[in-house]
Amino acid sequence: MPTLPWTVPNTPPQGAAVHVFASRFETRTLLGALRFLARTAGVWRQVGRAPGAYGATLRAQPLKRTFWTLSAWESAEALKAFARSGTHAPTSQGLAGEMKDVRFASWTTTADRLPLPWEEAVRRLK
Repeated sequence: MPTLPWTVPNTPPQGAAVHVFASRFETRTLLGALRFLARTAGVWRQVGRAPGAYGATLRAQPLKRTFWTLSAWESAEALKAFARSGTHAPTSQGLAGEMKDVRFASWTTTADRLPLPWEEAVRRLK
């Protein structure tokens, strides 16, 4: 699966502060990576309808057992509401045992800097 393009579920107001969230998941096994990949579509659909989501992209490297997410939100609260609801909540709980390494990073930027560059996320996740 190639990198999914930056998707904009909700257009942010010009100049608005934006909460950015990046993650990196490495599964223990190739089977774990396939399970992660199989559940990606449902979570991706949820992002597309999520209140407060200003943009998101996903980079999948299933043969390396590694997945990256990068998203922009109206607030940390909007991100938390997304993570605790819909398909995401049971998916993250169900895949927790498959993970070898998980990393998260968050920061604030402005709407005029969207879409976010992958290089920035990778740097912050190291």
